[in-house]
Amino acid sequence: MNYCSECGLKVEFRIPEGDNLPRFICVNCNTIHYSNPKIVAGCIAEWQGKILLCKRAIEPRYGLWTLPAGFMENRETMPQAAARETLEEANGRVENLRLYALYNLPHISQVYAMYRGDLSRGEASAGLESLEVGLYQEDEIPWDSLAFPVIQESLELYFQDCRHGIFPVRTGDIIRTDGRIEIIRHTA
Repeated sequence: MNYCSECGLKVEFRIPEGDNLPRFICVNCNTIHYSNPKIVAGCIAEWQGKILLCKRAIEPRYGLWTLPAGFMENRETMPQAAARETLEEANGRVENLRLYALYNLPHISQVYAMYRGDLSRGEASAGLESLEVGLYQEDEIPWDSLAFPVIQESLELYFQDCRHGIFPVRTGDIIRTDGRIEIIRHTA
């Protein structure tokens, strides 16, 4: 950030009085510009033992598979965001949304909230952000072509929980250091 969005003048990166972290502060109007993590909401949309996957038509990870997910918008709840993303990416409507997993990704300043939901009538088609969509059983998942570690982790736990018929709320941290991904699962 170079300029203040309030008055348009230059900002400095320093620790404001009474704070402990550096922030962008306007040299003119003293507005403090906070930069906080982004919330991503996604959905494991279920239909008759299968789940909905989308092949990405956008970067990052163009051409790889993912669950419908994306950044929350202002004035919506996390379940609303998960439902909206499913509609936008796969023209799918989901009902009966339940929180399934919450992941911290501090290396990219994101928090993922993954929901389970029932795909209405099993209907879906590619939206603007998807090359194609499909309903898949566990043995049909393109495991080697998943777009993000958080998606792989969510799917692995989901299918494990399917085998037991119990779906606890999962939490964890996905941390990237020195190019390696470490997944730390927390117990409920």
